[in-house]
Amino acid sequence: MRALAFALLAAGALAAQAADYAGPLFDTHLHYNQEAWDGNTGPYPPTEALARMQRNGVKAIIANSRPNAGTQTLAAARETREAGVTVVPFVRLYRNRDDYSNWFRDESIYEMVQTELARGTASGPYRGLGEFHLYESANANGPVAKKLIVLAEQKKLAVLAHVDDTAIDLLMANAPSGGQQLRIIWAHTGIGGPPVARVRALLERYPLLMGELSYRPGLTCADGKLCPEWKELILQHPGRFMVGSDTWVNQRWSAYDELMQGYRGWLGDLPPAVAQRIAWGNAAGLFGLQ
Repeated sequence: MRALAFALLAAGALAAQAADYAGPLFDTHLHYNQEAWDGNTGPYPPTEALARMQRNGVKAIIANSRPNAGTQTLAAARETREAGVTVVPFVRLYRNRDDYSNWFRDESIYEMVQTELARGTASGPYRGLGEFHLYESANANGPVAKKLIVLAEQKKLAVLAHVDDTAIDLLMANAPSGGQQLRIIWAHTGIGGPPVARVRALLERYPLLMGELSYRPGLTCADGKLCPEWKELILQHPGRFMVGSDTWVNQRWSAYDELMQGYRGWLGDLPPAVAQRIAWGNAAGLFGLQ
């Protein structure tokens, strides 16, 4: 009887593991910041960073790094091609940590963005701006923030924004289309935890708003699966969500395997076609990947 019980437990564990999503992942929020690799002494040189992506089935990334040299490095690295990872480069607005709290009014940031856009990367032109932070919603109306939103819509660049729900409305209002043609990827889909009803309302108001799900409060419950209200929202809007690692500090690089395994676990709780869209298809479609 004991042997039978162990066999049943093992079979159950295998069934649970088999239920995990097993397809490709698109990491839509990846930083390769200076402390990860500074070209000399950082703990995560391209070989190590790409190995983490490769063993987790990450086939594409949105790369945005402080400074932009990190993105340039990944775009040009031989290891990136060998790992089969496509780099979708974004211009980050930060040259250093001081820029986090001042970029929205600093004209030199706008000039830097123009220089980077003209420069491009070894993997092709930049496809977006950000990630940027707004610690006060009203700073969405800063003069440089306004100019960059107009630029993004005119050039059809996506915007990766770490902001609250109030700032989403303000940023959208500054777009020439009033937010109807501006593609914002909402980092963490509101890290402060706006309620699901508010997220739903914003998705319905702005047709190109996408939600990136790292760090999202309330997304998963104690069992690691999607909480019911989030599962309902994702099933209602399967084309509007993405996953990402947010490797903003080196601890996130060291936990990369666990982060991707966590996604695979709750993605497996969704219908396969929906899981594939969240894991890969939505971002791949946005940036024209197969």
